[in-house]
Amino acid sequence: MNQPILDIHALYKSFNGVEVLRNINLSVQPGELVFLIGPSGSGKSTLLRCCNRLEEPSDGAIVVDGINIISPKTDINVMRQRIGMVFQQFNLYPHMTAEENVMLALRRVQAKTKEEAREIAHRELNRMGLSARLTHYPAQLSGGQQQRVAIARALALGPRVMLLDEPTSALDPQLVGEVLQAMREMKAEGMTMVVVSHEMRFAREAADRIAFMHAGQIVETGTPQELLSKGPESLARQFLSQRH
Repeated sequence: MNQPILDIHALYKSFNGVEVLRNINLSVQPGELVFLIGPSGSGKSTLLRCCNRLEEPSDGAIVVDGINIISPKTDINVMRQRIGMVFQQFNLYPHMTAEENVMLALRRVQAKTKEEAREIAHRELNRMGLSARLTHYPAQLSGGQQQRVAIARALALGPRVMLLDEPTSALDPQLVGEVLQAMREMKAEGMTMVVVSHEMRFAREAADRIAFMHAGQIVETGTPQELLSKGPESLARQFLSQRH
């Protein structure tokens, strides 16, 4: 077994005294696509946001690429370059073109020259099938295209792991496939991904492993086949059998 790229140990998170994550343990190997599934309010998005400290864990350890990101000695701004994040909302700057949106962090965070940043932006936007949309503004792009710009922006910083929080839930159904295809291609290229999603059909066909969350805990994990072959009392099986 390789060293996990993401290793979560005994993670707890409370909001105002209410425990929303309880004793979470999860290891993700390089190149794995792991889905977090479960009912609304089970803690999936909170767990994902703890993995780059958008939410501060109350206790436990989160080790990314060998470094505990919860340690006070860790420079979280440096580590966040290794942890790409894609949200439900695209969070693009409306006054910037697709290429400018991708270039911004490269210039500000990694101090790339304009030429270097543009070259990387073009490479990642091409990879997302957007070579004809480089100079388009967000308002000129479909929701699926905007989300692919957001993915390109995250990939441009060269992350070791990508966290995707409901990446298709703000999209019209006919645009969902574009983003799922982009995720398939990222997986084929070896990107490690942890995804919160209600796209059960995609989870069944693409996930290496699925972690089912309920009431702030991971209660079942396994491959899609393992979870689907469990008995009818399995909550994970019931959830995964949905047609979404």
